[in-house]
Amino acid sequence: MFPVRRSTTIPLISRQAPAASLLGAVGRASAGRPGLVLVGGDAGVGKTRLVGHVAREAGASGARVVVVHCVDLGQVGIPYLPFTEALAQLQAGVAGPEAAAEVAGLAAERPALWRLLEPGGTAGAEHDERLQLFEGIARSLGAAGEPGHPLVLVVEDIHWADASTRDVLRFLAVRARSENLLVVATYRADDVDRRHPLRPVLAELSRLEHADRIDLGPFDEHELRDFTTALAGRALTAAEFCDVRDRSEGNAFFAEELLEAGPGAGSLPWTLTEVLRTRLERLDPDVQQAVRLASVAGRRVREEVLRAAARQQVGHDVDAALREAVTQQVLVVAGDHLEFRHALLAEVLYADLLPGERIGMHRAYLAALTQQGADGRPLGGPAERAHHAVEGNDLQAALRAAHEAAVAARNLLAPAEELGHREQVLELWDSVPDAGAILGTDLTDAAVAAGEAAAKAGDPERAVRHTEDAVGRLAGDPARQAAMQHVLARRYLDLPEDGGHIESSVGALRSALEILPDPSPDRVWSYALLARLAMALDRDDEARAEARRAVAGARALGEHGALAEALTTLAVLDVADADAAARHLTEATEAAVRAGDVLTEVRCLYSATANRFYAGHLDDAECRAARTLARADELGLTWSTYGVVTLILQEVMLYFRGDLTHRPVGSVPPAWRRVLEATRLYAAVARGDEDAISRGEALNEHWREDGQIALLAGGCLTDACTWAGRYDDALGNAQRVIDHLGKVWDEHFLGGIWISALALAALADAAEADRSSGRAGQAARGSGADQPGGTRDQRMAGRLERADALLARAQETARRGRPRGGVLGPEGRAWLLRAAAEHARLRAVVHGDWAAAAGVWRETVDAFGFGYRYEQARSRYRWAEALLGTGEKEQATTAAAEALAEAEAIGATPLAEAVRALGRRARLGLPMPEGAPGSPAASGGGRDARDGLPELTDREAEVLALVADGLSNRQVGERLYISAKTASVHVSNIMAKLGASGRAEAVSLAHRRGLLDG
Repeated sequence: MFPVRRSTTIPLISRQAPAASLLGAVGRASAGRPGLVLVGGDAGVGKTRLVGHVAREAGASGARVVVVHCVDLGQVGIPYLPFTEALAQLQAGVAGPEAAAEVAGLAAERPALWRLLEPGGTAGAEHDERLQLFEGIARSLGAAGEPGHPLVLVVEDIHWADASTRDVLRFLAVRARSENLLVVATYRADDVDRRHPLRPVLAELSRLEHADRIDLGPFDEHELRDFTTALAGRALTAAEFCDVRDRSEGNAFFAEELLEAGPGAGSLPWTLTEVLRTRLERLDPDVQQAVRLASVAGRRVREEVLRAAARQQVGHDVDAALREAVTQQVLVVAGDHLEFRHALLAEVLYADLLPGERIGMHRAYLAALTQQGADGRPLGGPAERAHHAVEGNDLQAALRAAHEAAVAARNLLAPAEELGHREQVLELWDSVPDAGAILGTDLTDAAVAAGEAAAKAGDPERAVRHTEDAVGRLAGDPARQAAMQHVLARRYLDLPEDGGHIESSVGALRSALEILPDPSPDRVWSYALLARLAMALDRDDEARAEARRAVAGARALGEHGALAEALTTLAVLDVADADAAARHLTEATEAAVRAGDVLTEVRCLYSATANRFYAGHLDDAECRAARTLARADELGLTWSTYGVVTLILQEVMLYFRGDLTHRPVGSVPPAWRRVLEATRLYAAVARGDEDAISRGEALNEHWREDGQIALLAGGCLTDACTWAGRYDDALGNAQRVIDHLGKVWDEHFLGGIWISALALAALADAAEADRSSGRAGQAARGSGADQPGGTRDQRMAGRLERADALLARAQETARRGRPRGGVLGPEGRAWLLRAAAEHARLRAVVHGDWAAAAGVWRETVDAFGFGYRYEQARSRYRWAEALLGTGEKEQATTAAAEALAEAEAIGATPLAEAVRALGRRARLGLPMPEGAPGSPAASGGGRDARDGLPELTDREAEVLALVADGLSNRQVGERLYISAKTASVHVSNIMAKLGASGRAEAVSLAHRRGLLDG
């Protein structure tokens, strides 16, 4: 061993680039451009050293620096802990008296923020105060910085952050505008696996424009040599350096500890744990005991708490031991806390404790945390006490503390943490005698509370599980069980998919109404939920009657939550009367707010959005969707059922508007992820993504999870296969969707109109391809109509028969599919016309009746004019094609040009290419993309301006290509919308230019001279 300096005493080595990046972010924050920097890396790589260096540099340049920490308390943390710590520092004046006064003023105005800063505050909280809390935190942090003096908030170890802390971090990042604020968050990359709750948050935050991500890797050999030289005060010998390099693999902390242990060939341990253990074993026994006790608290502990625990554990003063631990740089002083120089030290110490030692030390902390501090309050909160009680095997204390922690989390508007603590209570219940007497409640109420917390936390599956458990425990108490049925029914309705619960819930509620007193709140709620269930089963008359009963009863009893529930159902039932529906939803939203029923509030907001969307009022619907998502985010309900379905509806509206931007799915709950993936296939198919078909096929196995997946993914896959010329695959897939959803939903499900229209398009495209191929006696590549072979006439007859059946199905679905309100909305009407137009196109291909097809396509173009840009452009393209069939070339040119302009504007590549191909065939003179084959830029002014080769006109080149495909003059004429006689003239000119005596020789010569591809 030889003297080694600590890394904290030497200049920063080899991290200049990330340090410069961080200081650049500080500079931008100073100028009013707030930012977020995520610093990730494996344990010991130097994250804290880097941000510490930057914090000192920033402070020296005028920034106000606040460093806070997340702590590891197992699965349930302390809500908002780092932000509570940050605001406490600001209140104490770390950023100056003005910032301290601003925080105090904001807390006085906002009860939710006051409760966060006043641990003794016990007033109840409404869930919709969460926005107030988040905005209070954001404004407090924003007020602490000013131009030239930004606030730099360093949040260490966010891999240990609780769910509410992650929510605030997201809020701050998304809402950043012009504050003089920089947030720097560190995390252990090796701890964040694919199931870690931080992982989707990191992905979401990394996509923000003002967010940066620094991935800190180990030192390379050159950097490690500089680092070890600076620590040792001399260059290591080759053997010493090789030992440190091979063992540390560039990890800064490991390398430092290896040097401290003493370099020498064959003497160094191979693992960091062994190095740290060796180092700690050299400490005095009293010092070892003190740091072992400190490790039980995690990386950092308040000195006051550690001393109180030491008195419980060892019974003597530990001043000398703690002082020596600081001298040896095992612990460092950080304000009123002592913290391990690195978290790995604490982890090694804790891992080496015997089970009995751990239990005793956790109990010492539990006893210490119940003592009063200098401010007259307990030294620790209920979440900390619950953690130490569980680990100390004091189950009664754990039960009590977990219950108190759940109440505290509810008051702090932290539903995920509340759920975690309530589930702790449920787990401990049977192990604690007289648990009900201790808590003043029973197990049923505890399960109901857990279900409510799960619902607010956006976890409907757990909400159902806990509520089912509560109802099941009441088998011997029919009256109380009846009062709980509407709660369970509501939990079932929050699930992404029915799962057979709706019918059973109707029966359970009917039975409950036979028992429940009249009037009573539970009876009113039962009517309200019965109405919603009946509507889900398409029993609209029954639903309307139950909803009206619920409305009358709720108004009489002042039961605002039930009133909101029932009015929302009435609004959906009365969708045909837009004014009545709007009145219902306005009153429902107001009632939900009065009731503090945030789940129903978000449902009301979604219903208002959907009402406008299905009525074809996209502008209004888009505005309402944005407001709904903002409100859901404020309430922490982004991933609740109606938060997610609003997000999916917004995605559909973006597609309708022609926004085909590729957006990653992001941090969507697993229950909804596949639905959103299916929704985004709309844009993928329109863009022409090469993997659209494989993505659609990958969702086939998930059809049974949710009918929406089958409908959306199945329909988009049908469309993608048609664009790819895989007509049989398209038709087969469409039939599978119809068969599957006919069983899962209803034979006349309204989405069947869309699927039928897409299947008809595949039939019409297959017929066109067959006609153009000229293979009258051969099978086309996608024959359709279940005929793998046969003559062209046989195939055409089969397609017509199948098309007649599909159109009849679409029309029957429109009559019997019972759209809400009895009338198809604009989209439904447009797709019904589209089905008729595709049917007319097929008949025109077979029988030449293009005039009839043109008329229906014109109506279809108008029908999609409510805002569906892509489908209107696609319909306009088909209308242009039909107009050409009638000889109306001028009008066809105008329609095709409009379709092409729209397709190019939104990035619909397959559609744009199809319109251009139509323009070339019909010689419409449509603009060609720069550098495309046949454009002046590509050909130098003439198609065949090549030395020694005949110059064919563009039209002659097109005719030659079709002749090479085996088409007759008549078929060439049909394909290019010219007469057979004109086609014959072009063929004669081609043969003359090539010096050929016949068609076959002309094709052969053209191939040899490079005039034909392939």
